[in-house]
Amino acid sequence: MELLNRRKGVLVMGILNTTPDSFYAGGRYASTDAAVAHGQLLAEDGADIIDIGGESSRPGSAPVGVEEEIRRTLPVIKRLSTTNTSLSIDTCRPEVAEAGVVAGAAMINDITGLANPKMLEIAARYHVPAVIMHMQGSPRTMQDNPTYSDVVGEVKEFLSQRAKAASQHGVRQVVLDPGIGFGKNLQHNLQLLKNLGQIKSLGYPVLVGPSRKSFIGAITGQPAGQRLEGTIAACILAAANGADILRVHDVKAVKSALAVADAIISA
Repeated sequence: MELLNRRKGVLVMGILNTTPDSFYAGGRYASTDAAVAHGQLLAEDGADIIDIGGESSRPGSAPVGVEEEIRRTLPVIKRLSTTNTSLSIDTCRPEVAEAGVVAGAAMINDITGLANPKMLEIAARYHVPAVIMHMQGSPRTMQDNPTYSDVVGEVKEFLSQRAKAASQHGVRQVVLDPGIGFGKNLQHNLQLLKNLGQIKSLGYPVLVGPSRKSFIGAITGQPAGQRLEGTIAACILAAANGADILRVHDVKAVKSALAVADAIISA
């Protein structure tokens, strides 16, 4: 599915976590009915893609089993597949990715950068776009003093190598994600957002997910529930620096901000 080739402009990906321990939504969408209702709202708010995940990747989070991850996500994917909004399965497990795609997901979003060769095989077999993200460490340990000599250069090199591997395995479309907040401190995140053009220069679409993350809190002193304005600022600058997809909790607000920014640029 050539999702990105069919549309113009920056796409907005709505976050739908079906986990009981999401850093922002908590367990608000842990039940299937609640998750589906929120997914429908994201679609109504104009989401181009809805990213459905069944395992928290917040700092310090522990992994869940494959069966539990499938139990949390598949019923939601099946019910939301009747909407006109494209769906993405947010997982690093091949079994979950395949089940999600068969159920109706049109994209795989893997925070481990398709490290498991089976993920490459699944993305290629089903001809779906795959998001390759950079993360230093694992969700449980990634914020334990992340260190880089050159964060932009190291993230760029990792993404370049993983994108080449994906292409060699026949993955039809690759999307690169620098992994804001995944094994990065405040300055690392700011440098990546400022120099997003270097990631873009690799020649692939770029996804950025700054939504309500702790680096915004570090700047503003605000808790996750009060970081909308900071999220919008990060999204607009990410788009200006080359982002093709913005992964956010607040679809309607970000879409409105993008429309205004686009109108000014196009005037």
